[in-house]
This record gives sequence, C-alpha cells and structure tokens, in this order.
Amino acid sequence: MFNTITTEVMQPLFWLGVGKIVWIDILLSGDNALVIALACKGLAPGQRLWGMIFGAGGAVLLRILCTGTVASLMELPYLKIVGGLGLLYIAIKLLIPDDGEADVKPTDRLLMAIKTVMVADIVMSIDNVIAVAAAAKGNVFLLSLALALSIPIIVAGAALITTFLNRFPILVWAGGGLLGWIAGEVIISDSALVPYIQGPWNNSYIYSFIGACIVLVVASTWPEKETEEKLS
Repeated sequence: MFNTITTEVMQPLFWLGVGKIVWIDILLSGDNALVIALACKGLAPGQRLWGMIFGAGGAVLLRILCTGTVASLMELPYLKIVGGLGLLYIAIKLLIPDDGEADVKPTDRLLMAIKTVMVADIVMSIDNVIAVAAAAKGNVFLLSLALALSIPIIVAGAALITTFLNRFPILVWAGGGLLGWIAGEVIISDSALVPYIQGPWNNSYIYSFIGACIVLVVASTWPEKETEEKLS
C-alpha cells in the first residue's frame, strides 16, 4: 500500500488533483471561515488560534469521514430541516451574550467553540462535500491530503475575519444574519418540503430572508427578556 501511495504521489496528475480540491474547498469555505471566527471570537487570545485550528481540523476530518455518505444522507426527508434548525440555533447562540459563560472554565469554552464549529460546518458543507468528492473521484488519500492542506488557509481567513469582527461589532450581526440566511436555504431545500412549495412561493430567497430575520430578531430581543426577568 505504501508503494502504491508513493507511486501515486510522484504523478503530476495527483498534485493537479490536490490543487483542484484545495481551490474548490477554499472557494466554498467563506461561510465556514465566518463560523470559525464567530465561534472563536469570545475565546482568550491564547486559545483563539487553537480553537480555530482544532475546529477547522475537526470539521475537515468529519468531511473526510462523511464525504462518501453525507451527500446521499442529506437527501433523506426531514434531515435538512433538522440540520437547518440546528444552524439557526447555533447562529442565535453566537449572537447572544451569555453571562453564565463567566463561570465556564477556559478549557470548556475552547471545547464548546470547537464543537460549534464542527456541527455548523457539517450542516453548511454539503456543497463542499459534493464538489470535493467529485474532484477526488473516490481517492480517499487525495481527498484527505488536499483538505488537510486547505486547513491553514481557512484558519488564516478565519483569523482575518476575527480581526474585523472585533474592530467592527456590527459585522458580528451581519455574520449571524448570514448564517440564518444559509439555514433558511438548507431547510427549504429538504425533499419533504418540495411538493408543498409551488408557484410564487417557490423561491429560496424568501425563506433565506426569513431565516436571517429569525436569527436577528430573536438574538436582539433575547437580552431584553433576560433583563426583565432579573428586574422582576
């Protein structure tokens, strides 16, 4: 097996395939880098880089493990609805300041950020999975190497986004709205809903807009509710 891999690596076409998958993954991972940045923004500076590295690495590992099955699984009725609702929840949680987090240990907060990145990434990465699976043509070693090489670039993108999020807080809300937009798009594309979406309502932008509004409205009103409860 080692000799086979060595021979394969020596072929120019192998590296052409690696470059193709890395390029596809980077092009399709802008929203994933945003999730990493939002999830890791609240970590201490010393933990932020590790959160990005482990979060992106874990997400890529999940993609590699799921590439052969996730595309077909996501065609099962109601699965995209569940994934989209999960993404809505994640988007709202990323926008709501949790006062209870002050009592959470730094290690636990790091693990929470990594879990958030991995769960959100697998929901949002159906397009990535389908595209890279097609480019890899069933070659697991090629797929694994290419996705591993894309990790530093995605982490660098997330680090850059985090800098802007800390400098311009309004971008955090824009990012949360974008995740809600994607969640609405994922939910409405579920095969169980297709027969019921007809005529003028057969427009994914409507439901993407609703998803973004849900995230922004719920997140913006949540602190007020908490304040009222404390005053009462």
